[in-house]
Amino acid sequence: MTGSAAGGAAAELRGAGLRVTAARVALLETVRNGDHLGVDAIASAVRARLGHVSVQAVYEALHALTKAGLVRRIEPDGSPARYEGRVGDNHHHVVCRSCGALADVDCAVGSAPCLTASQDHGFAIDEAQVIYWGLCPDCSSTGPVAGPVIA
Repeated sequence: MTGSAAGGAAAELRGAGLRVTAARVALLETVRNGDHLGVDAIASAVRARLGHVSVQAVYEALHALTKAGLVRRIEPDGSPARYEGRVGDNHHHVVCRSCGALADVDCAVGSAPCLTASQDHGFAIDEAQVIYWGLCPDCSSTGPVAGPVIA
């Protein structure tokens, strides 16, 4: 970790009112440099940088970072929680039903069009979470859908 990267993470933690620790800095940087990581992968990466860190400490730090808005928790149905550093832009996700691969999907049109619910029930809606499900290219056995055969 470079001094400026660690300094940036420390400043973000301070700005969010969180205590700055080596574990929190390493965890924040791991999530931001990762790709929708699960807790085990995050814990392993933090341990590789710092030595012993308990899984409980990782969960507690992730909870604090999520609550502070520094990381985002994603929990697709039937999958363990994953974490990402991309926050505040109302993007969505696509998940492979077979292998669990997960990728970001930007809102397709204008400024967060999915925030206009068909029925808001009086709620002041400020975020939408859309998850698209399907098969990733590696798991798809059918390939592109062919058109009708014309003889």
